[in-house]
This record gives sequence, structure tokens and C-alpha cells, in this order.
Amino acid sequence: MTVVDYRSLLSASKPKKALTVRLKTNAGRNNRGVITMRHQGSGNKKVYRLVDFLQNKINIPARVESVEYDPYRSGFISLVIYKDGERRYILAPKDLKTGDEVIVAENAPLKTGNRLKIKNVPIGYFIHNVEIRAGGGGRLARSAGSYAEVLAHDGGWTDLRLSSKEIRKVSSEGWASVGQVSNPDYNLVNIGKAGRSRWLGIRPTVRGSAMNPVDHPYGGGEGAQPRGTKRPKTIWGKVTGGHKTRRRKKWSSHLIIQRRPKIR
Repeated sequence: MTVVDYRSLLSASKPKKALTVRLKTNAGRNNRGVITMRHQGSGNKKVYRLVDFLQNKINIPARVESVEYDPYRSGFISLVIYKDGERRYILAPKDLKTGDEVIVAENAPLKTGNRLKIKNVPIGYFIHNVEIRAGGGGRLARSAGSYAEVLAHDGGWTDLRLSSKEIRKVSSEGWASVGQVSNPDYNLVNIGKAGRSRWLGIRPTVRGSAMNPVDHPYGGGEGAQPRGTKRPKTIWGKVTGGHKTRRRKKWSSHLIIQRRPKIR
């Protein structure tokens, strides 16, 4: 079992109560109480932090008061206090520390944590919390260690290479924050034991081959058996191998220049 060394990365402070809210846990159930998403339930109590993805306080400098853990996301968050006295949570980029100053401005300095228009970010820089549509709030590169690399500016559009190696266009008039999202070692964490998954709200997954024929297409047989079906299937018999799930007419498909490479 491995853990992130939070003690050396985070501030020893409690979350700002005015910026938290308790969310109802539905444990993967719909409005009728029927389980529609399996393997969810239980888990430790947690409160949701109201993170500001829009960051629309333009030209008002802010100071970082703390870097905190957020149970609802993989990256860290920072509590910042603006010069007018307002406090907000923002996504914490890598290497942002308590006491640092950040600002949202159209031509802000190219410093970690600052937010500016994408058209003013030079080629080769890493950005995060990127808007797809101008003024729509950050949508891309928000999880731990994520980033988007600026490749080119052309005709009101900017080409970005995401950390997944997908290349896509976004509006050059949109806003983005400089730097990579914090906690880049998140993907190296080894859960280590079943109980820790339960703390995270993840219930056990039973193998289809361990079930009866009535319960799963892979079920039945004496001892270990091959799959017995021509194509891999879900518990409901739906084919999964190579089956595309993205909507064919999704509005943003024309913005994707190159899809991320397949994992072999």
C-alpha cells in the first residue's frame, strides 16, 4: 500500500465552512432507488468544496492562504483571498505554495497559478482548467497531474495537446491557468487492501466467470472455463470489445484533431 505524502504538500488547516456543502449520496441509484451504477456505496463522510472553475474576478490580485486536500477530486485545491477580501477555492497547480500571489488578467504574467486568455499563452507552455467556450468556465485538464500543451494559434482557435495525447481545438478567447495540476503522483498510488477501497466508497466487483449462467454470460461450468462467447460482453449481454460509446453527433467532435492513442 502506498500513499501521497500529504504532510509535506498540504497546509494544516480545516476547510472554509462557508465554501463547503454536504451532498446527498445516492450510492449509484436512480430516483426509484434502483441500482443503475454498480459497485458504489458506503465510504467515509465528506463535504464538497465549492471550487471556482470560472475565476471571473478580473485584474484583482489574490494571495494563496492554504493548499488543501479535496475528497471529491484527485488534485489539490487552494484557498485564495482577493484584495477585496473575498475568499474562493481554486484548483491548485503544481508547485503553488502558501503566500504566493496569483491574478486573473487578459495579459497576466506567465507565472504558475495566473490565469489569462489562451491567445496570450506562448507555444509550448502548459496550462490547465481550460475553457472550451469563452466564458463557460474551465472544462479541460482539471484532474491530478493533467495539463494541456499549447501547440499553435490560428484564426481564433488554439490547438492543444492534452496529457492523454489527444489534440483538439479550443477558442483562443477562452481562459486558462498557467501550469500543471497538482498531485502528479496520484496515478502511482497503490490502494493496497480491500478496506481502503471501501473507505473510498467502492464496493467489491464479482467476476462474471464466478457467477451462475442465469446471472452472467460467462457464468457456469465446472472449474475454470473459457469465456464461451464470441465477443466480450457485459452482465446484460451487451458487446463491449471495441464498441464505441461516444455520441456520433456530439457537438464538440469537430474540434478533435487527433484522438488519443489506443492502449495496447
